[in-house]
Amino acid sequence: MNDLVSIITPTYNCGKFIAETIESVRQQTYQNWEMIIVDDCSTDNTKEIVEEYINQDKRIKYHLLEKNSGAAVARTKAMELASGTYMAFLDSDDLWPTEKLERQLSFMKKNGYDFTCTEYEQIDEKGTPLNKSIKTKNKTNYNGVLLSCPVGNSTVMYNSQHLGKFVVPNIRKRNDDALWLQILKKEKYIYGLPENLMKYRVRSNSISSNKLDLVKYHWYLYREIEKLSVIRSSFHICCWVFLKVFKIK
Repeated sequence: MNDLVSIITPTYNCGKFIAETIESVRQQTYQNWEMIIVDDCSTDNTKEIVEEYINQDKRIKYHLLEKNSGAAVARTKAMELASGTYMAFLDSDDLWPTEKLERQLSFMKKNGYDFTCTEYEQIDEKGTPLNKSIKTKNKTNYNGVLLSCPVGNSTVMYNSQHLGKFVVPNIRKRNDDALWLQILKKEKYIYGLPENLMKYRVRSNSISSNKLDLVKYHWYLYREIEKLSVIRSSFHICCWVFLKVFKIK
């Protein structure tokens, strides 16, 4: 029997994109999934669009938060509601190719991996390819994610039957990185599948588009959440600035 995959999708004001995201899930070659969409109190037509799909496909589930709380809270709620053997993460403006779930599940089962990610490419707001692919590493541990997180959020899948559920650290930005660090405290490595299995939408108004502003969130992640020393936190901030801001590899 095929294992159920719970797709974790927080959303906020993504009415412009979420229909295409849902369609990319419905077109998967692997069909035993549930898509849990948790709405962080959108003020656009997100709810109406999702409800139209729910009427067509009962595998799609919708939950509205009582108040705007951020993506971390929405992700945690979605995981709480999930019932799958595996959890896969998909932001509400990103896209999957049709074979994504099938290829990644096969990779995990064949190798006995519980925590994986894949390579991905970037598209613009209109869905036009930007001719930029982001590679992954064969395997990365806790320190590797701290140094330079090679993980695209909408590429991640993990075995929740083996690793359990997690509470996403409640920070507005980089909460996905914070979640991977939590998982890597239980599972030694995240393994990379060297196939392009996600399209990441680059948006001009993205909460993570201002990289300099992200420095304070990284500092908070290192010091307050991961409880690293000032020296080690400073080291990782410097590495992140060079690797991400100045594009030094």
